[in-house]
Amino acid sequence: MHETVNFIDNHTIVLGYGDVGHRVVKRLTSAGVLFVVVDSDEEVFRDVDFTHFTGNAASESTLKKVAVERAFTVIMALESDPDIIFAILVTRRLNPNSVILARANDIHSIDKMYKAGADYVASLSIIAGQMLGRIALLAHDHPLREETIMMYEGIEIEKYTVSSSSLLAGKTLAELDLHSTIGCTVIGIYAGDKASPEIDPHSVIEEDMTLAILGSIEQIKEFREKFVR
Repeated sequence: MHETVNFIDNHTIVLGYGDVGHRVVKRLTSAGVLFVVVDSDEEVFRDVDFTHFTGNAASESTLKKVAVERAFTVIMALESDPDIIFAILVTRRLNPNSVILARANDIHSIDKMYKAGADYVASLSIIAGQMLGRIALLAHDHPLREETIMMYEGIEIEKYTVSSSSLLAGKTLAELDLHSTIGCTVIGIYAGDKASPEIDPHSVIEEDMTLAILGSIEQIKEFREKFVR
């Protein structure tokens, strides 16, 4: 599909249909979300049955053709961080109210993406490292079984800003020991628009810091019930 996507509104745009884009589309499809995917390689859309557009995802003209000014969410799943940063800048200018979620291939790009206007940036290296570490711990304590590995298909990531009344404020991750008590893991800590590429378990969690929490649906629910006030 090459023509302008002018018949949708309040939709989600996925930029990039590589490994990350595939997983995002799978999730959006199962949830019944209205979306359009953009990729420069027409071959990746062979035999797909969803709305898509072939073009440069970092181009303003392409973004306008998929109605970025009317989109609710824009997901940046491109493989080039400079392209993602440029796409964030263009998207934020054309649609100040959109929710922009971005993939960071290099942890040094995280701050730049936030400064460009992203609402949330996921560092693949940090997430992968935390998940592999958790699997290793499971393997150490219990033999890995197929169902143990499969549960990672159902993980959730929640962004939570620490309030003054939160039980998290003034404590360290080591003191909270969320992995043992609830089972979830902190995979990112952000102070303002600056992200910490490495998580120090002895750093004190302060008011207005934002934590990215990784866990199953049940674990995230338990975390909310205990700490979100």
